Amino acid sequence: MKKKLAFLTALGLLVAVIAGCGTAKEDTTSGTAKAANGTAVKKIIVGTGTQFPNVCFIDENGKLTGYDVELVKELDKRLPDYEFEFQTMDFSSLLLSLETKKIDFVAHQMEKNPEREAKYLFNKEPYSIFLNKVVVPKTNTDINSIDDLKGKKVITSATSNEAYILQEYNKKNKDAINIVYSNSPSNDRTNQILTGRVDATISTDFALRSLPNGDKLKTVGDALTQSDVLFVLRKDEQDLADKLDEAIKEVKADGTLAKLSIKWLGQDFTKDK
Repeated sequence: MKKKLAFLTALGLLVAVIAGCGTAKEDTTSGTAKAANGTAVKKIIVGTGTQFPNVCFIDENGKLTGYDVELVKELDKRLPDYEFEFQTMDFSSLLLSLETKKIDFVAHQMEKNPEREAKYLFNKEPYSIFLNKVVVPKTNTDINSIDDLKGKKVITSATSNEAYILQEYNKKNKDAINIVYSNSPSNDRTNQILTGRVDATISTDFALRSLPNGDKLKTVGDALTQSDVLFVLRKDEQDLADKLDEAIKEVKADGTLAKLSIKWLGQDFTKDK
């Protein structure tokens, strides 16, 4: 009996040792995992979309990829205390999902504006620069500035920073622009402009590069805003924001960020112009 008890005790110890030698084991109740060295790894849910060509989209092999997606993957490699997992959704649902804690930060070429800053936390280190301008068909010669959009239909996403630009203009100009809100894919909005159903939109030169039929559009006039593109987090996520900033500084310093921008966006959009 004693020999049998000793055998079972030794077997139990062996099982415990083997279990302790495993790699990362997730604690599903807390959302954390243990790395091989015992360090806690926190799972972070990253919200992004699938309809922004070259930024966040599904490729021909069914894989989620693009500039923002591949950047987040690179930052994940450099932040051993975190494990990033993507969750895709419509652009209009991203900020609400952040508020309701379905995701932990948004990666979708987001910019600051006063309304967003009042509700959310942004990291400090930009990973690309937006120069927002009026966009019209190349054949259009009548619209050359935002003032020329008075009485015109201008299409935009409801929760985008471009919508905010138009709304602020309308506040100062008696709702002069007819803002058409649409959450349809960007190629559909492009078609609406080219077929004359709407007159214009607000976007950037680099966004036009990645759109189907984007070569049939042009930006006109002065830049309406020059904005840093940042990640959006909840107000209580300062530690994560700081870690993201550290990792972004690293990918800038070693040239990785510029390479990603050139690969996906056509040129280096990571520096001030």
